[in-house]
Amino acid sequence: MSRKIAIFDTTLRDGEQSPGASMNTEEKLIIARQLVRMKVDVIEAGFPISSPGDFKSVQEIGRIAGDACTVCGLTRAVDRDIEVAAEALRTAKRPRIHTGLGVSPSHLRDKLRMTEEQAIERAIHAVKYARNFVDDVEFYAEDAGRSDQEFLVRIIQAAVKAGATVVNIPDTTGYNMPWDFGARIRDLRGRVDGIEGVTISVHTHNDLGMATALALESVRNGATQIECTINGLGERAGNTSLEEVVMAIRMHEEALDVHTDIVTTELTHASKLVSSITGINVQPNKAIVGANAFAHSSGIHQDGVLKARDTYEIIDPADVGAGGSQIILSARSGHAALRHRMGELGYTFDDEEFETIYQSFLEVADKKKEVYDEDLESIVHERERVSAAIWTLGAVQVSCGFPLTPTATLTLLDEEGAEHKVCAFGTGPIDAVYKAVNQVVSVDNDLSEFAIQAVTRGIDALGEVTVRVTAADGEVYTGRGSDGDIVVSSTKAYLNALNRLISHQRERAADNAADAADAQ
Repeated sequence: MSRKIAIFDTTLRDGEQSPGASMNTEEKLIIARQLVRMKVDVIEAGFPISSPGDFKSVQEIGRIAGDACTVCGLTRAVDRDIEVAAEALRTAKRPRIHTGLGVSPSHLRDKLRMTEEQAIERAIHAVKYARNFVDDVEFYAEDAGRSDQEFLVRIIQAAVKAGATVVNIPDTTGYNMPWDFGARIRDLRGRVDGIEGVTISVHTHNDLGMATALALESVRNGATQIECTINGLGERAGNTSLEEVVMAIRMHEEALDVHTDIVTTELTHASKLVSSITGINVQPNKAIVGANAFAHSSGIHQDGVLKARDTYEIIDPADVGAGGSQIILSARSGHAALRHRMGELGYTFDDEEFETIYQSFLEVADKKKEVYDEDLESIVHERERVSAAIWTLGAVQVSCGFPLTPTATLTLLDEEGAEHKVCAFGTGPIDAVYKAVNQVVSVDNDLSEFAIQAVTRGIDALGEVTVRVTAADGEVYTGRGSDGDIVVSSTKAYLNALNRLISHQRERAADNAADAADAQ
């Protein structure tokens, strides 16, 4: 029997640290349910002491995970961090506290300002203290990739002796070459007493584009857990991509003599779900889940694939949930065909909800020869954005051209359904629309990013706009909108970003009010 590699997903913790990728509790729960469906072994649900939102997310994810997987909360090697994490994890049937500190000369000298001996003492205390609350404690040696190997052996030995059930060896900055990092893992296995009884985890970053290679070389040298994220999200250049390491292991199970339990047919859906919620698009040539991962444009390639798929494809698209539908959806398709395809994509709706989706589908189908899966995903996500909106678009009209002054006439609906009509001028049609929105939705922000992309191929494709706005406190909020008209898409995207900003401000105000009440 081959060795099992545990998949530790940190999309909801490290992945959320990608600029602009912040998620609210409900969005995290949607992703957590998908991770459970995929059968990940561990969900790192957040950093409980960092915010009330993270604390609540860890609590709620603990509830929904049940026995399906371990739920993990991150802490520093600080008693209060550990206590708060333990409280958040009380809802979890399989809780894990993930605690640790930096171990490289840079971290010890410049960040922690402590000696090696002090760091070892802190590590021992943190692990022992965490064991008072949970049986499963993971110790991380931050920046282990740049640490002194002799010291790394000593501190990992101390953590194991103190009761750590998992030791995490991160290449926090993505600095190492794969063979050097693999050698570190091999050396720990040979020199740390009792390490054969604990899980050896690796957490690698993609700063040099080698996160997946680092993780796989670690596995080859004895690691038994990989910490990764959907779409490779994470600090700076991101983390190891879950879909890449899982499929690399699957393709080379025999050579590596290892396996995972991940349901690979859920990978594409998970990728799209995370991309939709975070607003961070997946590059088209991204391995496994990119739009072009199974696309062939060269005539030679097309000829080869038509004769035998494996001439140019090492992975069957169906194995990662990327198989194309044989049903061609158009304006002539009825309810049954659309419901069938939605079901294949993993969506179910009651009759009333489905009728709304169907009418939106017809509006798109009337403008296009063929409606693709990506169009359907966009229709569903646009509906979800509108249903949770504070401000919604009633109508928008622009006039522009040479020598006209770009002008936008706008109707917005508030939470009570009241109409707000306004007109504004701008340097272009989008600028005019956004100035009109700002006259109605009075919230201080700066538009920091604006991007347009076609949802599918062809001149009749839906246009999807992604915007990011920066609030007065420096927080960044992402909004998306899609429509056949790019002005409408742009307006929806801006409103979506502002709605998220306002919602977060309200949540923070409520938390502050609750804290003030508790203080009294």
